[in-house]
Parts: sequence; C-alpha cells; structure tokens
Amino acid sequence: MTAPFAAKPNFKVKKIAAPLRQSVTESIRYAIALGHFNGGDRLPERSLCEMTGVSRTLVREALRQLESEGLIEVIPNRGPVVTRLSPAQAEGVYQVRIELEGLACQLFAERASEAQRQALHDAFKKLKKSLKDSEPLARLRAKNQFYECLMDGAGNQALGDSLRMLNARVMLLRATSLRAPGRTTASLAELAAMMQALDARNGKRARKLAEHHVRNAAKAAIALMSLQPPLSSHAAKPRRGTKLAVGSAMPQNA
Repeated sequence: MTAPFAAKPNFKVKKIAAPLRQSVTESIRYAIALGHFNGGDRLPERSLCEMTGVSRTLVREALRQLESEGLIEVIPNRGPVVTRLSPAQAEGVYQVRIELEGLACQLFAERASEAQRQALHDAFKKLKKSLKDSEPLARLRAKNQFYECLMDGAGNQALGDSLRMLNARVMLLRATSLRAPGRTTASLAELAAMMQALDARNGKRARKLAEHHVRNAAKAAIALMSLQPPLSSHAAKPRRGTKLAVGSAMPQNA
C-alpha cells in the first residue's frame, strides 16, 4: 500500500508552454510514479479522459508513448496496464543506472562549462527546498531537473539518450526509493558530497560518489518492492476524487 500523501499533487494540464499531447503524457507518467496508479492497475481510457479533462485521442497518444517507454503494457482483453517491475527487474535497471550516471558525473566534472555548473547548483538549491514541500510531486520534479542539468553538462549525447531511454522506469524507482524512511535525507547528503567533487572537477571521485548514491537508492527501492503483495488478477480502479489535471510539461530525464 502506498502511504497517504500529505498534500494532493497537482497534475493540472496547462495548455501553454508545451504541446498538449506532451502535457497529457507527463501528467499520466507522474501520476503513475507517485502511486495514483499502481503496478498492475488498468488504465481505462474513459477514466483517464475524465481525470485529465482531455479527449480520448490525446489519451490514446499518451498511452502509446508510455507503452514505448515501458511504463505501461497492453494486455489482451484487459487493455493498458501499469507495468509492475519485479525486484530482479529493478535490480537490472539499477545496474545500468549505476554505470551511466557514474559516467555522467565524471564527464560533468571534466567538461561542464561555468554556466552548466551554475545551472546544476541552482537545480540543487531547488531540490533542497523541495524537501520542505509537502507535495511529493514537487520533490520528484526537482530531482528530475537536477539530473537533466547533470546530463546537459556531461556533454555526451549518446549517454544522455541512453539515460533517457531508462527515464520512465528510473523515475518510478526513484519515487519508490524516496518513500523509504530516512532515504530523502540520506539522498540529499549523498548528492551534496557529489556536488563537492563536481565543483573540485574531480571526475573519478564524482563517479565513485554517484555510484554509491545509486547503490543506496537501489537498496531502498528493492527492499520496499520486496514487501509488495503478489499482483492481483483484479484490476484496481483509480481513486475517486483524484483529479488528474494535466500539468505543464516536464523534462524527460533520468
């Protein structure tokens, strides 16, 4: 069971700043990551239309995108269903994430411009501030923005593309790990140490600290996943009263 939220996340779609289709996709993606839909839950188009306030055509386009990311799967006679990762699958994702994010930190330390370093510092400040926010969506967005700045400063398009391919599952696992007691505070301390290495342009140490951070996140997430009950054959229904208002588009980052 997902712990109750202190405040309801706002997924309202703002019809500016990004194409509406992208906003709908982002909204459903974040709703899944924050546990409004759990692994194995069906995603009926009609319900999504009512919650997002958009047309069925836009919802279908969003679902196709989420299917390509591996966040949902379409099952015969059931339709779209939220993908549920097993602890073994999660471990595999983290193994790849350790290598890619470690390399990203090393390259950032060695290559990032002053402007990119300042952008990362600004993102880190927002991340620390978000920890005081009672809305979990704000924390997740801040963490994602931090990683987007990190990838930008690494200056390796192939690496960024590879990390973005993991985006949906990494974001889902990140939200899971941050629900572990004490993990948010520990995560911030690990990132602060990593920032010091990045500022010192010490690529090898930055890589080592990044790998340490991801390993700890993996332990927290997999431990929680292991406590999940077996997947029910009955489809869970979206919670009543949850208004999935489509939010402004967020960067697709890892």
